[in-house]
Amino acid sequence: MPTITTSDGVEIFYKDWGTGQPIVFSHGWPLSSDDWDNQMLFFLQHGYRVIAHDRRGHGRSAQVADGHDMNHYADDLLAVVTHLDLNDVIHVGHSCGGGEVTRYLARHGEDRASKAALISAVPPLMVQTDANPDGQPKAVFDDLQAQLAANRSEFFRAVPSGPFYNFDRGGIAPSEALIENWWRQAMMGSAKAHYDEIVAWSQTDFTDDLKKITIPTLVMHSTDDQVVPYAAAGPKSAALLKNGTLKTYRGFPHGMPTTHADTINADLLSFLKS
Repeated sequence: MPTITTSDGVEIFYKDWGTGQPIVFSHGWPLSSDDWDNQMLFFLQHGYRVIAHDRRGHGRSAQVADGHDMNHYADDLLAVVTHLDLNDVIHVGHSCGGGEVTRYLARHGEDRASKAALISAVPPLMVQTDANPDGQPKAVFDDLQAQLAANRSEFFRAVPSGPFYNFDRGGIAPSEALIENWWRQAMMGSAKAHYDEIVAWSQTDFTDDLKKITIPTLVMHSTDDQVVPYAAAGPKSAALLKNGTLKTYRGFPHGMPTTHADTINADLLSFLKS
């Protein structure tokens, strides 16, 4: 398997297909690079080089005990970009991966980057604070950790069966194949990584990071996102970016890159060619 070893000794698995301008995909919690299968095949067929890695503690990467925070995630992404000597990179992040991309660009600069897309992404801040009244109470995320610790397998069936894909909404037929694939990816990873990462994606404040980003950035978010509520995320992120564009969807779930891949892929391609 293609892997790199980070400066703190963590083995990171990655996929690297094709030639052309590179697109680097950062996946969401608690999944793996496999969650980008549709996008990687689509953009490969459109002449791009597509790269995706499994975050530390996820998928086929090392199940280390520590480093499950946004700074380490950003540094691991830098390690992949540097190892492959990528330039003119388009960064695409979904959910927690959108936080990873945001922190990476702010922490390590844009010299190797050209554009970015944040899909259903967690920035600027998910948890409710005095400065962020639209966020969700910390108790919501504490409860997620408790459910994971009590029975991770059962919890990882409930999330895709319900709010992740909006399969708990009336009139939406659940796809058992999507639910099982989500569960498969999640169970490949480390319970410790998944537990710690809930804190990382819910309590990290990306406000200042977003302000530092100058490359064209497409923010894609649905008003029906049950995992990262629209009002506290997409519009606020787009407003904080110097060169941000908000694309709003209606009726799409948090996992819209999977359930509505044709639309998301087409809109992404249009942005990349603009």
